[in-house]
Amino acid sequence: MPWTKVLIDKTDFEDTLGKTGLRGLSYRDALREAQEQLLESDPSVFLIGEGIDDPGGVFGSTIGLCSRFPERVLDVPLAENGLTGVAMGAAIAGMRPIFIHMRVDFLPMCMDAIVNHAAKWRYMTGGRVGVPLVIRSITGRGWGSAAQHSQALHALFTHIPGLKVIMPAVPYDAKGLLISASRDGNPVLVFEHRWLYDFKGYVPQEIYEVPFGKGVIRREGRHVTIVALSLMVYEAIKAARDLSSHGIEAEVIDPRTIRPLDEDIIFSSIKKTGRLIIADTGSLTGSFACTIAALAAQNAWHDLKAPVRLVCMPDTPVPASPVLETAYYRGKDDIVAAARAICA
Repeated sequence: MPWTKVLIDKTDFEDTLGKTGLRGLSYRDALREAQEQLLESDPSVFLIGEGIDDPGGVFGSTIGLCSRFPERVLDVPLAENGLTGVAMGAAIAGMRPIFIHMRVDFLPMCMDAIVNHAAKWRYMTGGRVGVPLVIRSITGRGWGSAAQHSQALHALFTHIPGLKVIMPAVPYDAKGLLISASRDGNPVLVFEHRWLYDFKGYVPQEIYEVPFGKGVIRREGRHVTIVALSLMVYEAIKAARDLSSHGIEAEVIDPRTIRPLDEDIIFSSIKKTGRLIIADTGSLTGSFACTIAALAAQNAWHDLKAPVRLVCMPDTPVPASPVLETAYYRGKDDIVAAARAICA
């Protein structure tokens, strides 16, 4: 598929799409198209969520769906835990709900329904009853949204057996992974970074699936491996370009799904480069970056030539002040500094 091997940044992506004549969609439109095609092709699929019928349509990802499917695209009140239970019950009964949580910050209100019930139901019934529930949730708000509306909590849910966790970075994967999630038969959490919605990329018009547990190499290199999650994929690509001008060729890996995680693609890259950086959108302590680092230490220690470096957000609540917020978020420069340090 185009760009499953090498990813270029937002501006060049859009320019290239225009020059090649390939069909480009924004991240938000890719999500919307996935949901529309699922609703068209499977009568058991329905959408519920807070603000789903708002004129903004959950940052544009549900615009027009309420009018097209009024009985299966439903706005709901602020009752996260109870409605997650309703969605789980519908999934157990044979429906395929997609529940949209506008902000990841409020998923902890639903921990009982997600962790103690949805994640465990298949196991406790001996595999007889699945829970084909998809939960979409938005992370990384920015714009002064502060401590209660800007968190990245994906690592919490990777700790729970029975849940699948996906973090699409490009529009192609946003559509294909969401379709795969709806068809999976198990509870799947989709974490979408708010800053990705305007990014454009190649997206086929037909319905298609992207498999879970299969990462991709976004840029090939030989000196250092950068495993990047979600928005950090773009920061890693920009960092790799800067590093190339200093004679350091970085390989950028996008896991796409973090539970299941494609460990083989990471270990194979480490074997080639001997160095590893993990760029995560979450805070450092207990991050999924820590999980990848531990796996590398356990399974690829003999190939590592330098200590593993983690580029994560600070262990502080997200500030509201624009100045502090700018200092809080990690990006290209932090990845460049980490790479130059371990390649020295």
